[in-house]
Amino acid sequence: MFYEGKIWMGNTQAGEKVSILPEMANRHGFIAGATGTGKTVTLKVMAEAFSDMGVPVFLADVKGDIAGMMRAGEDSANMQERIARFGLGEAGFSYQGYPVTFWDIYGKNGIQLRTTISEMGPLLLARILQLNDLQTDILNIVYKIADDNNLLLVDTKDLKSMLNYVNENASELAADYGKISSASLGAITRALVALELEGGDVFFGEPALNINDWLAVGAGGKGMMHILDSSSLINNGRLYSTFLLWMLSELFETLPEVGDMDKPKLVFFFDEAHLLFSGASKNLLEKIEQVVKLIRSKGVGVYFCTQNPGDIPDGVLAQLGNKVQHALHAYTPTEQKAVRAAADAFRANPEFDTYETLEALGIGEAVVSFLDADGVPGIAQRVGILPPASRMDGISEAERDTCIKSSLLYSKYAESVDPDSAYEFLQRRGLEMQAEAEAQAAELAAQKEAEKAEKEAQKEAEKAEKEAQKAEEKAQKEAEKQAEKEAKAKKKAVKQVGATVAGTVGRQVGKQIGKNFGKFGQTLGGNVGASLGRGILSTLFKS
Repeated sequence: MFYEGKIWMGNTQAGEKVSILPEMANRHGFIAGATGTGKTVTLKVMAEAFSDMGVPVFLADVKGDIAGMMRAGEDSANMQERIARFGLGEAGFSYQGYPVTFWDIYGKNGIQLRTTISEMGPLLLARILQLNDLQTDILNIVYKIADDNNLLLVDTKDLKSMLNYVNENASELAADYGKISSASLGAITRALVALELEGGDVFFGEPALNINDWLAVGAGGKGMMHILDSSSLINNGRLYSTFLLWMLSELFETLPEVGDMDKPKLVFFFDEAHLLFSGASKNLLEKIEQVVKLIRSKGVGVYFCTQNPGDIPDGVLAQLGNKVQHALHAYTPTEQKAVRAAADAFRANPEFDTYETLEALGIGEAVVSFLDADGVPGIAQRVGILPPASRMDGISEAERDTCIKSSLLYSKYAESVDPDSAYEFLQRRGLEMQAEAEAQAAELAAQKEAEKAEKEAQKEAEKAEKEAQKAEEKAQKEAEKQAEKEAKAKKKAVKQVGATVAGTVGRQVGKQIGKNFGKFGQTLGGNVGASLGRGILSTLFKS
């Protein structure tokens, strides 16, 4: 309850009011205690006080009873007794509901709450996918390749496309990014498909949550109660805790530095906080510790709700200045040790033994320690926690549906949008490469066809040339043969003529010579002369 400028949490047994100072509320805190000791009531009382002072609040509703904060509480004998015991009537206590916005990453019991693969980041996504160190390193490389190529990773199909692209081009990428294991890429893809089958992929998409939408106030200036329905989400503890851690990281990265403020800008309650640290890697624990340590300067207060403060690592626990510890039960040596550690986390109060008190607390009672104006933890005090002003139980489906659809943010986030991102780019790239390959194949086929036609034409030309050459050679041979034949005929004719002439001349010469020997000599001389003439001519033609 917000009273006299403070967050009034309860009264000591002596009736002293115990409150949290608003200016110290962003120094973080925890609400711890065994099941059924009153943690949820304490959370509601604290959240109502923040809302009353105009501070928006985020809460995870694991059991469905946080939703009742949208309706005014109901009077009862028990409530009247508590109002009288705490003197709430004089303080102006009244039953009232608070402005509520319901969210759900599955989009069933609240406005669809989304983020993108890029905004989630490789470290947190690796935790959701339960990747080992090597696979986490590979996922970091895939993110780096996407960033270097200005590829936006919005949803799971974008990431699967990137994984496929990296696998197909691993040899070309190795020079810049090192060897990328195909087996690791396959393991990441399988983990991503498993997440999709569980329905965990629905919160990856657009429009992604704008954290600034959580800083608005509701009617009457009250801080808006942003309630994440976690009744289904809590079944996947790793997804639940990682998603809440992402929201803390977004607040840290988005909000500007504001330093010390009179009151927080936003208070974040992390219910079932032990799930956040269970199985977390060293790198993740360092990130959580860094966010918790530095987010205070952004005006955000973080309150972890868990059964035992021992569930929270020492590095984080040291940052939690406002403590509310409900009853712890110790039945074994290990549990006794845990109770002792919880008691030792408080400044000792000489009026009681903190260890014994923690075991003896009743429902609705707690040992508390809040920071004073100088930031110094107060001594442990045993207090009874105030009752909430809103309804203690849940709401009907009709009430929830009406609240969801009447929200100003419903129309902004109701419909998903599939922007032009890595999947679409790589699809176009694939089609372009396919078209280019087909064009190159067609060009190569045309080139081969042209070369074949050219070879055929060249072959035909060579064949024609050979045939022409053969015909020419044949004609030349025929001409030479004909010329030789003609030459022989001419030679023969000349020979015959020459022989006749030579014979005639020889005969005449022989006769002239043979005159001196009479008629017989003349005949013989003529014949001899003719033979000699023909022989001499024949010898001349042969030569």
